Formats: sequence, structure tokens, C-alpha cells
Amino acid sequence: MTEKEMLKLSVEEFSRLQDYMIESDKDSNAYKRMKRRYIELKVILTASGINISELDYIKE
Repeated sequence: MTEKEMLKLSVEEFSRLQDYMIESDKDSNAYKRMKRRYIELKVILTASGINISELDYIKE
């Protein structure tokens, strides 16, 4: 898998994950797990030089 393909998948996962988070109760265990992945993806995308300001609509 190329770096571009990996970044594409990460952006898609980041977007999809936020959709799931919005639909979940913030006090649930599922939300807490999703938030951990959300933070991981933010770090990966930011370190890769992706400007996530427009992609990140949860902003946690």
C-alpha cells in the first residue's frame, strides 16, 4: 500500500468515525473507544501534513 493510499484510508476513516461519534452517547464505552481512535487519527493525519481543520467537525 502506498503512502497516498494509506492517507486516503485514514481520511475516510476519520470522517466515518466522526459520523459514528455524533450518533453515540458521549458517556458510552463505545464513544470512549471511538474517541481514542479519533485522537490517533488526528495525530497520524497531522503528522502526515494533512490540514484537518475542515475535516474535523467534532473538534475534541
